[in-house]
Amino acid sequence: MSSLPNPPAGFTDPDVEDVTYVYAVGRDTPALHGLAARLPGVDGRPLRPVGGGGLCALVSAVPADTFSEGGLTAQMEDLDRLEAVARAHHAVVDAAFAETSVLPMRLATVYLDDARVADMLVRQRSEFQELLGRLEGQVELGVKVYADPRAVAAPEPSAGASAGAGAGRAYLRQRRAQQHSSQDAYRTASALAARAAQVAESHATARAVHRPQQGQLASRPGVNVANEAYLVPREHTERLRQELSTLADGAPGVSVEVTGPWAPYSFATALAAHDTDGGGAR
Repeated sequence: MSSLPNPPAGFTDPDVEDVTYVYAVGRDTPALHGLAARLPGVDGRPLRPVGGGGLCALVSAVPADTFSEGGLTAQMEDLDRLEAVARAHHAVVDAAFAETSVLPMRLATVYLDDARVADMLVRQRSEFQELLGRLEGQVELGVKVYADPRAVAAPEPSAGASAGAGAGRAYLRQRRAQQHSSQDAYRTASALAARAAQVAESHATARAVHRPQQGQLASRPGVNVANEAYLVPREHTERLRQELSTLADGAPGVSVEVTGPWAPYSFATALAAHDTDGGGAR
């Protein structure tokens, strides 16, 4: 699901204190209503269900000024605040997904009020119902491949290398060996990423390719050379995880990280978006 491209009309109206934050959409069932009664949302605000077209959205109130266009920009630039909002958002989605099939909404999806959420559910009923049917009984697994040349042991200078010209030649040989080790690690990681895709697609029903993660987003040392997500029938999850987790055995400087199972964040959009470059997977 995509959030609103811009805050709705009247979003910055000073008379509007709260707006409606949407976490997930599912079929209108007692399970979602019961969840809304016992689980908090962002900033501990209570959840509530909003129905329309046979569907149910889990929502909560959030401050209009904080979630206006300017307020959202400030929150996204504050990593601690962004993490707090993301944790609350994902906690609701994961709890809902444990109860029934749901479509996760993007972080900070907001509407002016509940009436507009209900109208959205009615207008997009056919799309939502089709997606819910397609994702029934399936989960998302994330697969990341890393190259870390530093993990490859560098050759030690020969014991006979002495000061002067001999030491200089030994240093240059060591530097060339390190460069070759680095190149080998990246080549191996690229080949392993292709192999991981083959293994995953033998079980998966859909694939999403995301941008490699960098800096603080990367969860392991080295360079993230592949970052993908797969939609997998729940009963295939453990087998696929085991097959992927052993791919890097015996490949120094390369590692494979498998995350999930998650709610299908990468696949709760139109099919045309499944294989496009997007934001990072969980």
